[in-house]
Amino acid sequence: MRHRVAGRKLSRHTQHRELMFRNMLASLLQHERIKTTLAKGKELRSWADKIITLGKQGTLHARRRAFALLRDKGIVKKLFDEIAPKLKDRQGGYTRVYKLGWRQGDAAPLSLVELVTFAHPEEKKKSTVAKAKEALGKVTSKKKEKAEKKEKAEKKEKTEGKAKEKPKEKVKEKEEKKVKKEEKEASKATKKKEPKKKSSPEKSKENK
Repeated sequence: MRHRVAGRKLSRHTQHRELMFRNMLASLLQHERIKTTLAKGKELRSWADKIITLGKQGTLHARRRAFALLRDKGIVKKLFDEIAPKLKDRQGGYTRVYKLGWRQGDAAPLSLVELVTFAHPEEKKKSTVAKAKEALGKVTSKKKEKAEKKEKAEKKEKTEGKAKEKPKEKVKEKEEKKVKKEEKEASKATKKKEPKKKSSPEKSKENK
């Protein structure tokens, strides 16, 4: 019988269970809150308390022990520099567990585990003047976009119109050149056909 035996096996062998809790502990210290099942959340509390007591010691030996468990220098630094100083006046009970109902599918009870020092990032409330300026900025930006689109469309139309006009102009120039050539050829032909006018002394000789 398992009377007075501490800990939960969670249907896992020892190595698997320890690795799972090490990963959960690292994510808890990194994000300061995680969502898991109720049994895992309750078991994780003891792991979190032990690692935070190491962080409160602040010695080199404690850092090495924490790193041996977490295997992440960034999380160890956060534990000793940020989390532990906030909890220096608190003797145990560094986490809290919220019940979140049941998981859809297998109906497993869910929980939210978070550090006591966790606080939501506060959003600064904007004044009505700032909100009005943002609204005006959005409206003006939309108007500018519409005006830019119109300008682009007009430019495209102009460029397309110019591109269409250029071949027409070339055709007209070719036709004009052809007409000029034809006129020159016609004038040359008429000059060849016209007889040469006789001079006045030749006319007088013919009359005699």
